[in-house]
Formats: sequence, C-alpha cells, structure tokens
Amino acid sequence: MYLRTESRIFAVFWFKLTRYRMKALIFCAGLGTRLKPYTDDKPKALVSLAGKTLLEHVVEKLKQNGFTDIVINVHHFADKVERFLAERDYLGVDITISDERDLLLDTGGGLKKAAPFFNDGKPFLIHNVDIISDIDLAALYQYHLERNPIATLAVSNRMSSRYFLFDKSMELAGWKNVKTNEQKIARVGDTYLPYAFNGIHMVSPDIFTKMDGFEGKFSIVDLYLKIAESASIVGYDVSKSRIIDVGKPAALQEAELLF
Repeated sequence: MYLRTESRIFAVFWFKLTRYRMKALIFCAGLGTRLKPYTDDKPKALVSLAGKTLLEHVVEKLKQNGFTDIVINVHHFADKVERFLAERDYLGVDITISDERDLLLDTGGGLKKAAPFFNDGKPFLIHNVDIISDIDLAALYQYHLERNPIATLAVSNRMSSRYFLFDKSMELAGWKNVKTNEQKIARVGDTYLPYAFNGIHMVSPDIFTKMDGFEGKFSIVDLYLKIAESASIVGYDVSKSRIIDVGKPAALQEAELLF
C-alpha cells in the first residue's frame, strides 16, 4: 500500500541528514458515528484494520515519510488512546496529546487548539486517522513549498457528495454539496472545477494569523473558504493514488481485502 518512490526516499534522506523536525497533526477526536458498531466501545483511531489500529497505520505512513513529531487530538474514549500510546512507547515517535475532552472542537477548532505545537515557522501536515492511501507525501510537501500557499489540499477527481471548487490554476474558489445543492463561493470566476477532498493537507503556520473571528468549535472548511477570499489555498491532484476512507464499515471491510 505504501509506495517508496524516489522522491520519498530522497525526502526522508534529506530531512534526516539536515535533522529537520517534520511535524504533523492527526485528527483522532471524532465520535466515529459512521463506524458504529466498531466505535461503541473504542475510538475510531483504535479500530483494527489488518491486525493494526488505524492510528498505527497512519503513524507508520508518517514515519516512512520522515515525520518525527506528531500531535494527536483526543475526545471520544480519550483515556483509551492515551493508554494505547503509552503501552506502545508512543509508537516510536514524539507524540503530543491535544486534549479536547471538555469540548469536541471540530477540525478548525482542533487545529487552532494545537497551534502552540506548530511554533517553528515550518509547514506541517494534517492527516485524518481514517484515511489509508499511497499518496506520496514527499511530493505533496514539495508542491506546497513550490507554490507557497496557506494550505495545499490533496484532492481527487472522483465521485463525492461534497466538493471543493477550484479555478484553472487550482486555486480554491468555493465549495458545494451536490445532495443539498448548498454552495459557497469564496472568489468569483468563470470556472469552478470540482474535486473531492481526501483529508490530507500541508499547511503553513501563517494559517494561525488568519483565524480572527473563529473561536471554539468550527470547521476547517469554513476557515479555508474565508482565507481563499484574499489568500492562496491550492489543490494538489492525487487522482492516480489509491485512497480509502475507512470511516464506514463497508469501506473498512474493503480495505481488509486489499491488505
């Protein structure tokens, strides 16, 4: 499932050579309601796939791509996540817990709460715990450095109920829900290309200066759309990659067959 491309090998070698600390945030705090009954007695992060938890799969992928420092947000069965990490010596990487026991903050609020962790001025990765893929994270990182936006979103040309809308240069222009026909336009243009988001994004720490007016619980989608009105959010097409959102039982069973 995880391909060792030349770009990834070079990136891992380079970052180890320079002792660059690559940071990432794994979203683990969700209630996992789509994965019931698997999440009746455990958080989504600890649901098993091919003999390993979803959290282990994501952490291993990040390690393979040179990421050394990871923050994990927790809420649902938070104690079980902490105990699991302690028993496994934090899976061999530096892991920090962002505690959302008192209030589940959604993706935007969860990112804002974790802001002190990303204080080195370097870009960082955000990865949903229920996404299994062979996306080349080193290539995604390089693309982000070349275009230097506030965020680079891994997107695909595939069927979905919700889409980010991009212009011809893959600048974020809006969002649409095709089931409800709800649409939000951040910047007016003559072209809106729909791409499905894959829950993986590279982010500049400058994002924390763009959060005025966003407090408590809020979605990172709303934040991105607001930022896109005046700054650059770009899409990175990973349509050729193999990606499985294992947030539902049927998808989890499909992933089991692949493994």
